[in-house]
Amino acid sequence: MARLTDLLDDDLVIENIEATDKLGVIREFAAHLEKAGRISDADELVRVLMEREGLGSTGIGDGVAIPHGKMSHLQEMIVSFGRSQKGVDFQSMDNKPVRLFFLLLAPADKSGDHLKTLARISRILKNPALRDDLLRAANHEDIRRLIREEDEKYPHIK
Repeated sequence: MARLTDLLDDDLVIENIEATDKLGVIREFAAHLEKAGRISDADELVRVLMEREGLGSTGIGDGVAIPHGKMSHLQEMIVSFGRSQKGVDFQSMDNKPVRLFFLLLAPADKSGDHLKTLARISRILKNPALRDDLLRAANHEDIRRLIREEDEKYPHIK
């Protein structure tokens, strides 16, 4: 499995999410990924992610959400990161606003890699110092550096 920063390119970081609700955040990510040329149909991505949210919120608590889904036409996994300075009601498990988002998209036939990457994202975001640092990071370069440094602490998680 690739490291997170191998999947998270600069053009996949949204430094300041403007949306104020769950659907808005998902639409903002979808539009961003379509503009970056990573997906061809933003509406399809919104549908896939909202279907997954219908099963239960991907807001895992501590101000973090990991919206994720699978799309049949993808050739490789996509990881995108976004941050909201205001916080968004994402119906998280702890009922607190979400400020840090990792979006994960996987090809439909890559369930194992999808689950491993979800676990890896979840693991690095357990660190409260990293969460605080990500909120204070000045730009996408700092965000990627912070994620890389934390990700490298866990080489045993494959």
